Amino acid sequence: MVLTMIRDIAAHVGKEVKLGGWLYNKRSSGKIQFLQIRDGSGVIQGVLVKSQVSPEVWEKANRLTQESSLYVQGTVRKDDRAPSGYELDVTDVDIIQVADEYPISLKEHGVEFLMDHRHLWIRTPRQQAILRIRAEIIRAIQDYLNHNGFTLVDPPILTPSSCEGTTTLFHTKYFDEDAYLTQSGQLYLEAAAMALGRVYSFGPAFRAEKSKTRRHLIEFWMIEPEMAFVDHEGNMKIQEELVSHVVQHVLNQCRRELETIGRDIAPLERVKPPFPRITYDEAVELLKKEGFEFEWGEDFGAPHETKIAESFDRPVFITHYPTEIKAFYMKPDPNRPEVVLGADLIAPEGYGEIIGGSQRIDDPQLLEQRFQEHNLPREAYQWYMDLRKYGTVPHSGFGLGLERTVAWICGLDHVRETIPFPRMLNRLYP
Repeated sequence: MVLTMIRDIAAHVGKEVKLGGWLYNKRSSGKIQFLQIRDGSGVIQGVLVKSQVSPEVWEKANRLTQESSLYVQGTVRKDDRAPSGYELDVTDVDIIQVADEYPISLKEHGVEFLMDHRHLWIRTPRQQAILRIRAEIIRAIQDYLNHNGFTLVDPPILTPSSCEGTTTLFHTKYFDEDAYLTQSGQLYLEAAAMALGRVYSFGPAFRAEKSKTRRHLIEFWMIEPEMAFVDHEGNMKIQEELVSHVVQHVLNQCRRELETIGRDIAPLERVKPPFPRITYDEAVELLKKEGFEFEWGEDFGAPHETKIAESFDRPVFITHYPTEIKAFYMKPDPNRPEVVLGADLIAPEGYGEIIGGSQRIDDPQLLEQRFQEHNLPREAYQWYMDLRKYGTVPHSGFGLGLERTVAWICGLDHVRETIPFPRMLNRLYP
């Protein structure tokens, strides 16, 4: 008999099916056994009546432990009282393996214990729901970009230098040369944009930053679009359209998963363009009125971003940051060179920055000046300088942090649950 997936069970009411899965939970009333079976696509309750099956089948079901693997056959029955709306009247059980005593029992466990057993923790309904939402977020991002003229480009992970000239790099040897794990594919994507017009990458990035905050991972995934002939305003418009599309897609496709994790969807339903925009200057004044001690020229931390976001009911752009605190490639505002034509997109509900973007410097002389100001090695970036020598154009781009976006949309307390196997300051296992 061909295996049926639990997610497709509604199409088989009144029919006999065969499922492959794992035992999530079991209870018995003596003459009836209730088997909670999951197969990765869903969960269904199998009902085993002692008087209606052979002693051998009854005994097999009796032997099952949590997370034992099995095949089960039975007839699908609609039942509005069941969580899935359906139950399975079991007629046969075929054990693949009786599992050892399962470490993650159906009770509360500490975070460190769960992280040590992350390879098993992801089997629980909440973690499954989060990972499914993550997958739908990725799907929605790529759908939007693919349907709006962007070409997927894969930049290198091993690089000879840093995108932003920082010291938080993972160093390795590339045969006899020094190399680093990438923090961003942006510079390479700028080159690709000069060939293909609108491009994006989707891949891992690495930051050797000794941070333990709930927003930070050492290894994380970035979506980085770059666009020729797009200015600062056009850049923000694409960002708000993308984020709105993603949130609405999740609301349409993941209602059950959002319910499983207990997400209040009211704040998400408000995520529609246009997003509010305030300048860095205005944000500083807002913080001072709220009692923060803050000097112009400082960068915002988590408490500052949270306070700023509280004034709005959807994501907010903070624009025109001081040039001195931003990356060398960001274009200064021609009307006020001490600030850049860039913006960070701050998510509501205390989730902070989820996108950083800007118009890029397209003037070769200005870029040369910025290289000198940031003490960047000319030989490592000569190819990047070439982009301004051979047909330079106005262009912009941004980077969206996937895990922070997942944390915000799911309403999670920590980014460690947003990725299957998180890499954090003190965690490289499993």
